[in-house]
Order: sequence, then C-alpha cells, then structure tokens
Amino acid sequence: MNAVNNTSTLLGAAFLLQALTSLISGLILKLALTVPGNMSETMVRIANSAWLMRATILGEVVTAAGIIFLGAVLFIAMRKQNEIMALVAFGLYILEATLLAASRIEAFSLLRISQEYVASGHPASLLTTGNLAFEAMNFGYGLIMLPFCAGAILFYYLLYQSRIVPRAISLWGLLAVFPCLIATLATIYGFQPSFLFYGPYIPFEFFIGVWILIKRVKNPSPALAETGLAS
Repeated sequence: MNAVNNTSTLLGAAFLLQALTSLISGLILKLALTVPGNMSETMVRIANSAWLMRATILGEVVTAAGIIFLGAVLFIAMRKQNEIMALVAFGLYILEATLLAASRIEAFSLLRISQEYVASGHPASLLTTGNLAFEAMNFGYGLIMLPFCAGAILFYYLLYQSRIVPRAISLWGLLAVFPCLIATLATIYGFQPSFLFYGPYIPFEFFIGVWILIKRVKNPSPALAETGLAS
C-alpha cells in the first residue's frame, strides 16, 4: 500500500505542479501584461508593472523545474515498460525545460527595453527593438512545445501500456497531444492556429493529477515497488 500511495502522491503532485505553474504564468503574461495588436501599450504595461513581469519570469523558471520533476517521476514509473523510450522522453522534457529557461533571457530584455522606452518618451527605435524581443520570446514558447509534444507522446503511450491509470485517461492525453503538435508546427512556420487546437489538452494535466491523488494508481507493477517512488 505504501508503494501505491507514494507513487500516487508524487505522480499526481507532479502533474498538478506543471499544470498550475504553466497556467498561472501564462495567464499573467497574456491577460495582465499583453495588449493584442498594440506593442506600444504592451511595453508601457510591462514597464509600469515590472514586479509582475519579474513574477512571470520567476513563474516560468518554476515551470521549467516542474517539467523536469514530472519527467523524472514519469521516467521512474515507466522505465520498466520500455527504458529506452522512457529515457528518450525524459531527455525531451529536459530539453523543453532548458529551452523554456533560456527563453526568459528575452523576457528580461523586453522588460529593460520597455522601461527605457517609457523613460525616454516612446522612441520608435526602442519600439522596434521591443517588438523584436517580444516576437523572439513568443517564438521561444512555440519552440519548447516541440520537445514537449514528442516526449508526451512517448510517456503517454507507456502510461497507456502500464494500465496504472484507466486506459481512457491515458488515451485522452495521448490523442490530445497531436493537435498541439500540429499547432506548434503551424506556429513555427508563421501561421496562427486556433486556440481550439490546444483545448483538448489544457484540462488533461489537472484532471489526471487530481484523479491520481484521489483514486491512486491502479495495480502498480512490481517494477514500481523497486523504484525510489515506493520507498
């Protein structure tokens, strides 16, 4: 029973941490700091709410740590299904977290450019520079989705095979990742896909995290009992 409880607590908490931190930091940036179609007003908001921008950056760093934590727990839980596949998926999650953390450099640049933009009277040159930093930051968001999608497909396939949660839940996650992958590729090539592509996946991490914490994982294999999760 301890093996089941420890596995459930870590896995459920890892999914919820990842879901909450990414949602909160993303909502702060999009709703509180960004004015769609108006870069000048966006930069003014960022300059006037520097503490909020810094909080967003910190939130993204915590999100990056949460990605690695989730990947590590999934690797430990899934490695006996297929260790090579689980290791590749974990490596992709590490790459995602690394790209996310590195992209925050552009966020810091945007903050400083925005502060200078407001202090110097809104010169056009700084508006152009700020827009470039903003676009680079957004491109970074799109880029990190590639390793996430690839890693999630591998992990959710192994989760489906393991049966430690109902297969319907694993299948939900697995199928919901593919529209995200399509939208990501479209974004990288300059298109603006509908938010609906991401809709099926957004509630998944919340749902599976809460489900695992409440219902606990089902029939964990002996391999799970041998891992650090079951100690």
